[in-house]
Amino acid sequence: MRENYDEYKQMIDEHLLDFMPNIDPLSNSIYDSMKYSLTAGGKRLRSVLLLASCEFAGGKSLDALAYACAMEYIQTYSLIHDDLPAMDDDELRRGLPTNHMVYGAGIATLAGDGLLNTAFEIMYKDMFLYFDNLDEIKKRINAAYAIAKGAGVGGMIAGQVSDIETESKECSNEMLEYIHLNKTGALIVAAVQAGLYVGGASGQMMKDMTSYAENLGLAYQIADDILDVRGNAEEMGKGTGEDQKNQKVTYVSLNGMDGAEKRLHELTENAVAAIAEYYDNAEFFRDLVLKLEKRTK
Repeated sequence: MRENYDEYKQMIDEHLLDFMPNIDPLSNSIYDSMKYSLTAGGKRLRSVLLLASCEFAGGKSLDALAYACAMEYIQTYSLIHDDLPAMDDDELRRGLPTNHMVYGAGIATLAGDGLLNTAFEIMYKDMFLYFDNLDEIKKRINAAYAIAKGAGVGGMIAGQVSDIETESKECSNEMLEYIHLNKTGALIVAAVQAGLYVGGASGQMMKDMTSYAENLGLAYQIADDILDVRGNAEEMGKGTGEDQKNQKVTYVSLNGMDGAEKRLHELTENAVAAIAEYYDNAEFFRDLVLKLEKRTK
């Protein structure tokens, strides 16, 4: 298993465009728009987690590459749509103008749709390779289902709906956690589960790593809330203070900076505890969540 996050990230970056569909020249603007956001950079957190989880379970990262790239297509689609004027109305993403600022809201919307659909084409095409191997195709069906569920109305979209509906309204900590567990956490959990499925993980490993991913997902969003207040816009590749501008409820606005930092530390400890029995084999995942907390200091 690789120990370096950047090795997984490089693998994703090198192969991300390999899965782009052939598009008729008459509709070439959609290709340009999709490619623009896919290649704009980013941490590739979910796709990296998917590859690392596959290797953690005893599989080969190459076997999970199609699903990791599909995950990145879904993540990119969600960011394009999040940035639209009807959603967060952001002008900067990953240090570059957002997709709709370059291509217009209509094409940007369709580019997001195109990336989402392409993600499923990628996964189905990979499954075709294993029609004569029942065990392997079962692993991939489970992986694709985990990704679809995490991205759907019972996962990321559910969180986005509640996020919109709570703008400029009172919001409890319970509702805020529901939003974050779905809007941000669901795809993180799905990435870990999908990688584990492809890698052939045991039931206990799936349970432990799902607990890890749930805590990581919530911790990731709380860290993002903290960085929106005191992060460096240039380092983050997007503007800070956006949550306050959009009147969004965050952990910081609801609990104060001290409360947000306390909850982040609690979730970090929970994530580390969930994988404690794997000792050095889980070093990659342990380091990842610890570095996330340290980044907010």
